[in-house]
Amino acid sequence: MELTYILLFFILGTYMGSFYTVVGLRLPKKEDFIFSRSRCDQCKHQLSLIEMVPILSYFLLKKKCRYCDSKISPLSTYIELFTGVLFAVSYYSFSFSYELLIALGIISMLMIIVVSDLTYLIIPNEVLVFFSIYFIIIQFLSLGLKNTIIHILTGLFLFILMYLIMILGNHAFKKESMGGGDVKLMFLFGLVLDPLLGALTIFLGSFFALPISLFLYFTNKEKIIPFGPFLVMALAFIYFTKIDSSMIINWFKF
Repeated sequence: MELTYILLFFILGTYMGSFYTVVGLRLPKKEDFIFSRSRCDQCKHQLSLIEMVPILSYFLLKKKCRYCDSKISPLSTYIELFTGVLFAVSYYSFSFSYELLIALGIISMLMIIVVSDLTYLIIPNEVLVFFSIYFIIIQFLSLGLKNTIIHILTGLFLFILMYLIMILGNHAFKKESMGGGDVKLMFLFGLVLDPLLGALTIFLGSFFALPISLFLYFTNKEKIIPFGPFLVMALAFIYFTKIDSSMIINWFKF
């Protein structure tokens, strides 16, 4: 039975990943992503149901549109696969619980931000508002009003912390060091983590982004690196590994 649920969550994740790709691509352009059918980006032909089967359709169509022969971007397939795997891992780690709902929310937010930030260097405010409300509702149902208020205050603390880091970065580099969406994103982290772990995501996000930054630096390629996806990756890492603040404090004691 456990294996059946894991498989079902994987399948659900692949379909949700397909939807998150559409959201990430259309929302920044203010296009409808709910009622408008999926279509080829080149010829705009609406896709049939068989052409929208996650992962499989990409290979069945031989990586190109059947109507205009233009190449299909593999982005959606990657998002579908990773979302499916992470949905399955979420169920395996948390079973049916409030923690599972938070984990699924983190993954959903991660995938949308990866698509939008990599494509447009934008984290849509609508995404941040939606998941803020989502996490607040889950925390209220799970922990009650008092603890929910504490999480909201933690979010405000992390927002201010990231804002100060942005100001220092702008001053040090004499240019914009990070986007406003990255700063706003930290508020959501406070709705899920405590202050210490929330601050740790900034360090981990920077660590995850370091290899790409070094590669671009040594190859003399001027390119802006979206920080949002790395921050949410750090959030997911901390949440899924179930690290708590006491563990961090004990590490520093040694």
